[in-house]
Amino acid sequence: MTAASKVFNTAGFAHPPRNVAALAIEPGMIVADFGSGSGAYVLAIAEALQNVGQVYAVDIQKDLLRRTLNEAQKRGHTSVSIIWGDLEKPFGSKLADATCDLVLISNLLFQVEQKELMLKEAARITKPKGRVAIVDWQESFGGMGPVQDNVVDKKMALSLAEKAELKFLKTFDAGAHHYGIVFHKTHKLPA
Repeated sequence: MTAASKVFNTAGFAHPPRNVAALAIEPGMIVADFGSGSGAYVLAIAEALQNVGQVYAVDIQKDLLRRTLNEAQKRGHTSVSIIWGDLEKPFGSKLADATCDLVLISNLLFQVEQKELMLKEAARITKPKGRVAIVDWQESFGGMGPVQDNVVDKKMALSLAEKAELKFLKTFDAGAHHYGIVFHKTHKLPA
């Protein structure tokens, strides 16, 4: 177990391998992890892909991206690519339209100011039958999670996703202190 995954897992709040399994990630898929951070989800996704497909770690912190890539290479995961990007800007992921089968946004909504822009970016890069998954804190839990004023509850996440033209698909158990929601891209009929 890496230091990064050890820190993440000992917190006991979310469980990347279990959540990745709940998202039915399979070999051959193209996945983007927005705000990949320590890479815990990237590594779990790479494991599920079995080096067939691609997982893009997208983050604004270059040092974390380098560590994620180094750890992926140590583990023999050839399906991991890193992208330095600002997800609060249009085209911030640097990925082409309709590239991904799944975009994961974990523990990120509470950290960004331009939430709707980030969700629109996720929708933009999602394939027509693709999905966007959000995992975030249910509440502050006495300061263990984000500051209470920054918490994006499930109701707000649903509203933000709808504005980004994402349609609710299902919820899943994302851990003791988190919620998990899966959306799919809505399709507007041409005018």
